[in-house]
Amino acid sequence: MNITEISIKRPSLIIVLFSVFTLLGFIGYKNLSYELMPDFNQPVVVIKTVYPGAEPNEVETSVSRKIEDALSNLEGVDYLVTKSLPNASIIIANLKYGTDLDKSMQDAQRYIDNIRKDLPHDILSPVMSKVSPNDLPIMSISATSNLSATEFYQKMKDDYLPQIQQIKGVAEITVLGGEEREIQVKINQDKLKLYKISMVQVVEAINRSGLDLPAGKVQTEKESNSVRLTGKFASIEDIKNVQVAMPVIGSPVYVKDIADVIDGIKETTSISRYNGKNGIGLMLKKQGDANAVDVSKLVREKFQTIEQQNASSGVKFIIADDSTDNTIAAVNSVVFDLILAVLLVSLVMLLFLRSFRNSLIVIVAIPTSLVTAFAVMWLLGYTLNLMTLLAMSLIIGILVDDATVVLENIQKHLDKGKDKRTAAMDGRMEIGFAALSITLVDVVVFLPILFLQVFVADMLKQFSVVVVTSTLTSLLVGFTLTPWMASRIGKKEDLQPTNFFNRFLLWFEIQLENFNEWYGRKLEWVLNHKLAFTGIVIVLFAMTLGIMKQGIIGKELISTGDQGKFRMALEFDKSTSIHQNNLIAQKIETYIIQQPEVATVFSNIGGPSTGIGSLGVGSANKTEFTIQLKSKKELKNVPTETFMKKLREDLKSKFPSINYSMAALGLIPRSAPIEISLSGSNLNLVMKTGDELKTVIEKIPGADNVRLSVEAGSPEYKIIPDKDKMQRLGLTTAYVGLNLRTAFTGNDDATLTESGIEYPVRIWLDEFNRQNFEDVQRLSIINPMGLPVEVSQFAIVEQDNSPSLLERKDRQPAVTLTADALGRPSGTVADDVVAYLKENPLPNGIQMTWGSDIKRQNDSFGALGSVLLISFLLIYLIMVALYDSFVYPFVVLFSIPVAAIGAFFALNLSLSNLSLFALLGLIMLMGLVVKNAILIVDFTNQLKAEGKHFKEALIIAGKGRMRPILMTTLSMVVGMLPIAMATGTAAEWKNGLAWVIIGGLLSSLILTVFLVPMVYYLVDTAKEKINRKK
Repeated sequence: MNITEISIKRPSLIIVLFSVFTLLGFIGYKNLSYELMPDFNQPVVVIKTVYPGAEPNEVETSVSRKIEDALSNLEGVDYLVTKSLPNASIIIANLKYGTDLDKSMQDAQRYIDNIRKDLPHDILSPVMSKVSPNDLPIMSISATSNLSATEFYQKMKDDYLPQIQQIKGVAEITVLGGEEREIQVKINQDKLKLYKISMVQVVEAINRSGLDLPAGKVQTEKESNSVRLTGKFASIEDIKNVQVAMPVIGSPVYVKDIADVIDGIKETTSISRYNGKNGIGLMLKKQGDANAVDVSKLVREKFQTIEQQNASSGVKFIIADDSTDNTIAAVNSVVFDLILAVLLVSLVMLLFLRSFRNSLIVIVAIPTSLVTAFAVMWLLGYTLNLMTLLAMSLIIGILVDDATVVLENIQKHLDKGKDKRTAAMDGRMEIGFAALSITLVDVVVFLPILFLQVFVADMLKQFSVVVVTSTLTSLLVGFTLTPWMASRIGKKEDLQPTNFFNRFLLWFEIQLENFNEWYGRKLEWVLNHKLAFTGIVIVLFAMTLGIMKQGIIGKELISTGDQGKFRMALEFDKSTSIHQNNLIAQKIETYIIQQPEVATVFSNIGGPSTGIGSLGVGSANKTEFTIQLKSKKELKNVPTETFMKKLREDLKSKFPSINYSMAALGLIPRSAPIEISLSGSNLNLVMKTGDELKTVIEKIPGADNVRLSVEAGSPEYKIIPDKDKMQRLGLTTAYVGLNLRTAFTGNDDATLTESGIEYPVRIWLDEFNRQNFEDVQRLSIINPMGLPVEVSQFAIVEQDNSPSLLERKDRQPAVTLTADALGRPSGTVADDVVAYLKENPLPNGIQMTWGSDIKRQNDSFGALGSVLLISFLLIYLIMVALYDSFVYPFVVLFSIPVAAIGAFFALNLSLSNLSLFALLGLIMLMGLVVKNAILIVDFTNQLKAEGKHFKEALIIAGKGRMRPILMTTLSMVVGMLPIAMATGTAAEWKNGLAWVIIGGLLSSLILTVFLVPMVYYLVDTAKEKINRKK
C-alpha cells in the first residue's frame, strides 16, 4: 500500500499531517525576525591599544609587534593585519569562515594578558571588539536642544547615552561634536621662572590637594564612626588657592599667582552637523548577532521617551540615516513579488487545466509547501531576509510542478472515462517516477551549496534550505494531497462554449492542439535532418561565446544597489587644523545643500570615519558628508553615480586643492571594492612598488580615488637632547619628557566636582606659549636646583615628517592600495589590474594579495563554479539510479548546455552583470531545465516497453508531454517575471537572477524538445547497429 493509496483511502492521516505542518509554519512565521541579508561576514577580532603621545615607529616596536607575537598561536587565523598609528596600535585578526568567534576572543584575551607586563606602562589596556562588516553604524542621529552647549553635552554623556546603551543589541555609540566642559589651569612661563618653580611641581600640588581620602574608623564598644578627609575641589576658587611652594618662609606661592584658572571647554576634536545645523552627532552600531530592524525600533522608542521627559529643554533627536528603512522596503517588495507570482501562476494553470476546480487543486500546493519552509527556517534560527524571501518567490513556479504533472495525468485518465478514485490512482502511478526524478534533480543541485565554507556560504545556505524544503514538500503534496483532492472533486472535462470565458478556453485549447501537431511535424524533420539541427545549435553556442568575449557583461560580486545615497570624504593638507577644516567644509556643505537633487546632508568634521576599514580614529584634516538624494521619482531616475561625478567636478573647480573621495552607499555596506595588499621584508621596496602600482591603477577607467594606506605623515618637531649637557644641568630624559608633555598636552588627573558630576581639570601652558617652533625651543624647565633651563640649551629641535601609519601583514611590512569602482563593475576593473600584472610582474620578494570584494569574488566564484560541476555530476548519478541505465541520463544532460545560451543572452539584453546572484541563477537553472528532458525520456521509455519502435515512441512522447512541459516552463517564467521587472530597493540583485532563469528556461524549452529526442534517436540507432553485429 503506497502513500497515494493511503491518502485516497484514509485522508484523515494526510489532513492531520498537513495541519501540523501549517501550525509549525505559522508559529515559525510569527517568530521570525527581519534583516537585510544573512550575516555573511568573515569573523574578525580587532585589538586596539591606545599609547598616548607615541609615534607610529615607537608604537610598532613596543606595542604592535609584541601583540602580534602573542597572537601567533591563535587558532583559525586567516591573516593578521597590523596598523600602527600615532597614539594607537590596531591589530585585525581575520579568522577563517566558520571559526567560533567568541572562543577566539577569549583565547586572544588570554594571550594578551600574558604579555601585558612586557608592554609600556603608560598604554591604556588593549580593547577587543568583534568588528565585522555589519559593524557599520546602522543609524546616524543628530541631537539638538536649547540648553547651553556644555550642559547639553554633559546631559548626553551622563544621562541619555547610558539609557540608549542598555538597549538590547546596541554595541557602541560614537559621539561626534558637542562641547565638553573642562576646567583649565593655564600656566604662565615667566612667572614660573620668577618663582623658580617647575611645572611638575604645580601638577603635583594640584593633584595632591584635590583628593578625598578614607582614613579608617573610630569605635567604642557601642558605636563606630568612619573618618574621611575631604579635599575635593568644589569650585574654581579652591583650585586657585592651592599652595604650590614656599620659597620664602611666610610668603607662599599659590596657583593663582602663576596661572589663570578658567572654566573652559575641552579642545574640539570633531564637529557634527545635520543639514547645516550644529548638533551632537551619534553613530550607533549594533552587536554582530543582533537584529538591525529590532534595534532600530527600540532605539526610536527610547528617543521618544527621552524627548518627552526633556520637553522643557527642547531636546530633539533627528534620525539622519537609518539603514533599516531599506531593509523593510526591500523585504516588502519581495513579498509583493511573491503574491504577484502566485496570482500569475494561478492564471497560467487556469489556461492549461481548463477549469477553476483543477487550478484550485494545484494552487493548494503553494501555501502548503511554503509553510514548511517557515517552520524549518524558524527551527534553524534563520531570518526573513532577502535571500530566504527571494528563494520563496523564485520557487513558486517550481512548487506547482509536481502537482501539475500529476494532476494533468490524472485528468487524462478521467477524460478516458475512468471513475475518480481509479483515475487518481492510475494517473499518479504512471507518472510518479518522472515526478520523483524532477524533484530530486531540483534538490540535488542545491545540496553542494550546504557544504561550502566561503564568504557567500551563509547567504546561499539559507537560500538553498528554503528551496530544498519547499520542493520536497511539494513532492509530498503531489503524491498525497493532489490525488486525494482529484479523487474527491475531479470530474471529466466537458467544456461547452456557453460563456465568453469558456469560449476563450476552448480557443486556447485548439491553439494548443495545433501547436502540438506543428511540433510533431518539426520533430520528424529534426530527426531526419540531424546534421542541420546540430549546425544550428553550434552556431548559437558560438554566438554566446562571442558575447562573453566582448565584455558587455561585467563581473561583480554583489551590486551595491542604487539607494540614492552616497558618502563623500574631503581630505585637506596634513597640517590643517580642525577650525580651518570646519570653515571650508561649511562652505562646501552649504553648496551641496543648495543642489536641487539633495535631500539631506549629515556632516562629520574631524570625527572617526564610518566606512568599512575605518579605524575608528578621527583626524583633524578629514571631513565626511553622508548625502541622501531625493526620491527617484523626483529626480526622473537619474543614477546616483551620475550626480556624484557631476558634484565632484563642480566642487573641484570651486574648492581646489582638496582630495575628494566618494562611495555610493548601497544596501550592503562595502569597503573599497578594490584592495591590494603588497607585503615583503624590505619596507622601501614595498613602498616603491606600491607607488608604481598606484600610478598604473589611476589610469584604468572606472578606478576612482586610488590611495595608499601608508603615506607621508603629519609634520612634527623632534627634540634631540645632548645627553651629556642634559645630565650636567641636572636633568634626566624622563624628567624633561614629563615637563614637555605637561606643557603641550596637559595633565588631567585632577577633577572638580559640582553637584555630583566630575569635570576634568587640565593643567598646561597658556596657549600663547604653545604655537610654533620658537615656543618649543624657548620652553624652560626648572632643574632640581631651581634654575630655569631652556630646551635650546641642551637639545636641538628639528622639523620632520613622521609616517602617519605603519602597516604589517602577517608580520611583514606591508602597504594596502585601495580604489573605488565608479561607473564600472569592480570585478571588471580588477581584471584590468590582473591583466597588467601578467605583463609586468612585481619585483621579487613582494607578495600581492587581493582583499575585500575581489578576494571574496574569487573565493565565491571559484566555489560556485565547483558547485556547478558537482551538481552536474549528482544530477547524472541520480538519474542513473532512477533509470538503471548509464546512457539515457546522458541524453537528459544535453538540455543543460543549451540553457546557458538563453541565460547569457538574457543577461546581455537586460544589461545585468555576472554577479553572485546570476551564478546562483545558473545553478538553479540546471535543476529546472533537466525536467523537460526527463518528461520526454521517461515517457519514451514507457512506450518502448509497450513494444513501439523508438522513432515512433519519441514523436508520441514529445507530443504527449508537450503540454506539461509548456505548462511548467511557462508557470516558472511567469512566476519569475515580477522579479525580473522589479524596480526599487534591492531590485538589481533580483533582476539578474530572474533574467538568467527566464532566458535559460525559454532557450531550453525551444531547443530541448528537439535536441533531446535527437540525441536519444542517435543513441538508440547506435544500439541497434551494435546489436546487429552481434
